[in-house]
Order: sequence, then C-alpha cells, then structure tokens
Amino acid sequence: MQGTPELAVLRLGHRPGRDERTTTHVGLTARALGADRVVLADEAAGRRAAIDDITDRFGGPFEVGATHNPIEFLKQWEGAIVHLTMYGLPIRDVEGEIREAFDAGTPLLAVVGGGKVPFDVYDEADWNVAVTNQPHSEIASLAVFLDRLFEGEELDREWEDAGSVVVPKAVGKEVRDVE
Repeated sequence: MQGTPELAVLRLGHRPGRDERTTTHVGLTARALGADRVVLADEAAGRRAAIDDITDRFGGPFEVGATHNPIEFLKQWEGAIVHLTMYGLPIRDVEGEIREAFDAGTPLLAVVGGGKVPFDVYDEADWNVAVTNQPHSEIASLAVFLDRLFEGEELDREWEDAGSVVVPKAVGKEVRDVE
C-alpha cells in the first residue's frame, strides 16, 4: 500500500497438479488485502498469468515474481519475516509488535506454505505466527494476517489503472467497465 514499506508474500510448497487454485488464491488474496507482490517458487510460476490478469483487469499496482530457490530468497530478504504456520505464536499476541516494526519502516515478507515446510523457514523467521493452532488453509491465514496488520484499512484501497470495477450490491452481481 502506498506510503508504507514493502510487503511481499512468498508462496512455498506448490504441488503441481494439485495446488493451482490454492497458489492463485494466495496471490489474489495478497493483492486484494494490501501486499505489494507475491513471489512464487518456479514450480508455481505458471500461476503468474492468472494473477497478472486480475491485476490488469481490476487495477494495481501489484507484482508477481518467481524464484529458483525460495529458501535462498528468504535468507536474502532485507527486512522482517513473518512465517504463517499453525505451529506459531497466536497472532493476537504478536500482531502489535509486527505492526510496530512495519509502521517504523521495516519491509515485511509473509511466508505461506503448503505441505511440509522446511525447518529453515522456522529458523529464518522473525515471527512464526498462527492465526489458529488448528489445521487450516494458507489462504485463510494470509487473509487474517493482512487484515490484522492493516487493521481493516486495506479494504478501502484505491486501485490504479483498473479496467473494471465491482459494483457492491445487496443482491446479484455487477462488474462495470471503467471509462
């Protein structure tokens, strides 16, 4: 979001043939709820076009990148790392500390996995954070984390260069072209 340090999301653990929708939805959730970019492992890079298409149609800015080595990307990150995992500390116990660092100008990398996450991720993280200690979706954990970080302000974001906008309605659905 404009005026804030970078907030990126690193997607780990993409399983080709199984996680296409999940990886796409991680990227779309990152975009919709305030991240500046999502970085996908090589095996997930095929999802880039679907995420870019939404950004092209509904506005940005938002970037999609890829990495050959997600663990090396993580180790080279210049900022703080928040690993979203059900094994972490409860979000309500650490969200203030994370927000304080972000508000002070520290770039954040939110890491979400699927399947077995390498232990290096737990070691490299400044915070291992759980939105719940029950099994759940990485999409859900990312959404809750971003909403807590921005305290709901991301929901009022203005989108640049949008070709289409959703018109809020109590019943039905409408998408309008921007003139």
